[in-house]
Amino acid sequence: MEGLMNSRIIPIRASCRRHYSVFLPTFSLQLRNKNLNKGQVWMMRRPKSLDSIAASIQPLEASTTGNIDNRQPSKEVLELWRSADAVCFDVDSTVCVDEGIDELAEFCGAGKAVAEWTARAMGGSVPFEEALSARLSLFKPSLAQVQNFLNKRPPRISPGIEELVKKLKARNTDVYLISGGFRQMINPVASILGIPQENIFANQLLFGSSGEFLGFDANEPTSRSGGKATAVQQIRKVKGYKALVMIGDGATDLEARKPGGANLFICYAGVQHRESVAAKANWLVFSFTDLITALE
Repeated sequence: MEGLMNSRIIPIRASCRRHYSVFLPTFSLQLRNKNLNKGQVWMMRRPKSLDSIAASIQPLEASTTGNIDNRQPSKEVLELWRSADAVCFDVDSTVCVDEGIDELAEFCGAGKAVAEWTARAMGGSVPFEEALSARLSLFKPSLAQVQNFLNKRPPRISPGIEELVKKLKARNTDVYLISGGFRQMINPVASILGIPQENIFANQLLFGSSGEFLGFDANEPTSRSGGKATAVQQIRKVKGYKALVMIGDGATDLEARKPGGANLFICYAGVQHRESVAAKANWLVFSFTDLITALE
């Protein structure tokens, strides 16, 4: 494992043509060098212009007294939840009952080692980008393996999430998926829930012309620590939402609650109960039924 931490990252020679969207810039790549050494993962670096956006609105902070049970939402928390005009969901262990990268790694024969890295990343003990690179280095999935995985293991959706998303949409609340997972695996989830592709912020696996694994696009904000916060801030800046809620289970989801980002962080612990994250949440729930009921 120590060898993975010390692996030198070798860039691939690439030509980039920049495209613009109303959200975050993306890049079209023409990869020319396939000579990645064994044990190395290439990451495309982000431009400095994607740094966090300056704050304009103060978030609702969790209680620091330690005496209030955040499983019982305060009046202020309930009012924010009911008035939200946008809700952003984490995907792995929140919208879905699995950690996507762990499942893909297990399918490719490296499940246990990758799961250990995932636990460290979600607990916030190592930078997310470091954990992502290390995990992918352990099994380097090819395009064929990813496609085979998706065919044999369709997404497993968390109980109640479909009803919750329908209820939010009926209230004209915009719904987003913001994930440190991969678009190739999240697109089917969005399709099930009726969430448009433009409302997905996630990482992108990169493959060569023969389908061989090349790395991941480090220009995606969700590929690094603080990236979900950057995505949420950008969404809010562009759309002008007055009240935005982030729902997830990990440290990277908690990071989204900051000035200019999410007003409210709801920790969903129905799959994984990460105590260090749950303790700092505005509201801790173990079932999406609690959130559905609060909207009625």
